[in-house]
Amino acid sequence: MSGQETSPSGANKSQSLPGQPGPVAPDGLRGLPVPATAEGRTGLAALLDDPRHALVAVDFDGTLAPIVPDPAAARALPAAVTALRELAPLIGTLAVVTGRPAGTAVEYGSLDRVPGIVVLGAYGRQRWHDGQLETPPAPEGLAVARERLPGILADAGAPDGTWIEDKDDALAVHTRRAADPVAALEQVRAPLLKLAADTDLRAEPGRLVIELRPAGADKGTALTELARQRQRSAIMFCGDDLGDLPAFAAVRRLRAEGLPGLAVCSGSAEVTNLAREADLVVDGPEGVAAFLAGIAADIGRSSAKVRNS
Repeated sequence: MSGQETSPSGANKSQSLPGQPGPVAPDGLRGLPVPATAEGRTGLAALLDDPRHALVAVDFDGTLAPIVPDPAAARALPAAVTALRELAPLIGTLAVVTGRPAGTAVEYGSLDRVPGIVVLGAYGRQRWHDGQLETPPAPEGLAVARERLPGILADAGAPDGTWIEDKDDALAVHTRRAADPVAALEQVRAPLLKLAADTDLRAEPGRLVIELRPAGADKGTALTELARQRQRSAIMFCGDDLGDLPAFAAVRRLRAEGLPGLAVCSGSAEVTNLAREADLVVDGPEGVAAFLAGIAADIGRSSAKVRNS
């Protein structure tokens, strides 16, 4: 991570849960995992100091919800939904930024139970807020890719277990169900990259998946636009996959402009490169849920002290 402290992948993990003794950062943070970088510690401290002007955004799959073989079976952890509900009245803006359609994320995450949350789906092309969904029409190239994709996979000899997930605004080719998922993904990679180029789409790699989606939409752009809609005290983004790298980069760019920020990786054995780009690594969706709950508890304790002083 250019210009920042770095550590080996996974070295900044912490098992501390809310309410348990945890490592103590130089700035006095207690009961929370301590970011490995000075910039991350500053970002977390700024968020806790002025939460009502902060932006907290999280990915969905692999961050709020465990990765499962069938994406239609993914559901946010109940502990994660509870943590979001606890954070909602305390944070200036609470958001989910995902590659899924916004409405699907709301359904699978029970996000309609989280007051005021903003859900940016399809990498920011769709927006759901207070029950209202805004979505632009899909580009023409997506319809062409949808028609050609089955034949291209057949011509490439895609192994059994390779399948297409149609997200309306994107097409995802999964290999997790194949006998050798990594080899299957490599077998179809070149034909998918060519199809993306031929149809003016972007090919986005992920956890045993390659997604074809409209160009110009990514989580970094979505996060930056959300951050600039109002004055912020701090920004935090939690993600788990290669598609979250643009959001991590956006946090760094905003920090360079003077906005304290923190990038949190939902750690996994499948994606280790992301951990090297993060200020803090937690143990998967369970770790994210515990971290969010810990932030809510810390803010709640601070608010109680102010009221009682």
